[in-house]
Amino acid sequence: MTGGQVAGLIAAIAFLILVLFIGMFLVKMNKTLGEVNRSMKSMTSDIDVISHQAEDIMANANELLTDVNKKVATIDPVFQAAADLGESVSDLNTVTRNLTDRVGVTAKKTAKTSMAARVSKTAFDLYRNRKNKN
Repeated sequence: MTGGQVAGLIAAIAFLILVLFIGMFLVKMNKTLGEVNRSMKSMTSDIDVISHQAEDIMANANELLTDVNKKVATIDPVFQAAADLGESVSDLNTVTRNLTDRVGVTAKKTAKTSMAARVSKTAFDLYRNRKNKN
């Protein structure tokens, strides 16, 4: 065997090893791409399910919001009536205080008048008794 043949044999062996490594790399790459494909199909399926569930949740949330808005609109008059009742009670308290003040003033005047009437009656009785004794 000559030097050129040995060099050619070494080159052929190196090329064969290179082809084997490339072949193993391509087989592993094919397996990896197959797994990636399966993962992508699985994720696409899961995302479709999640998307459908999210749409259902949004539809339910919209229905719930509409229901709550209707119920709040129904309850609004009750709160308005309670506010009006509170205002009426406050007005009643004010009127009652004013009436109590007036009654107190009238009672004081009546007491003064009553006292004056008693004093007058006593004075008149004394005057009559004195006149009768004379």
